[in-house]
Amino acid sequence: VQLQASGGGLVQAGGSLRLSCFTSGRIPRSNKMGWYRQAPGNERELVAAISSGGRTEYADSVKGRFTISRDNAQNTVYLQMNTLKAEDTAVYYCNLNSVPYGLDVWGQGTLVTVSS
Repeated sequence: VQLQASGGGLVQAGGSLRLSCFTSGRIPRSNKMGWYRQAPGNERELVAAISSGGRTEYADSVKGRFTISRDNAQNTVYLQMNTLKAEDTAVYYCNLNSVPYGLDVWGQGTLVTVSS
């Protein structure tokens, strides 16, 4: 299984970006896809996650601004980020986790920079 993240860039505060994570390979039916981020000097943190059944979870700091979704037919997970703030600046990573199959796969990061 491989993950390919894209969509990062430079945006002004208040703007929007949409990140995409394309998955390839044999993907277990039971899985959770997540977006994490890591800012300089900080630990990697969960931003949002979505299960194969569509249940979502969000970090408190992004609730109401970010939306995670998945298109299983396209093997892609999205993170729509609205009303971006300078503190959202980080490298964003997508992750696929499947406990029953012992999988924990990371994509390469995509940099999001929000200018204030």
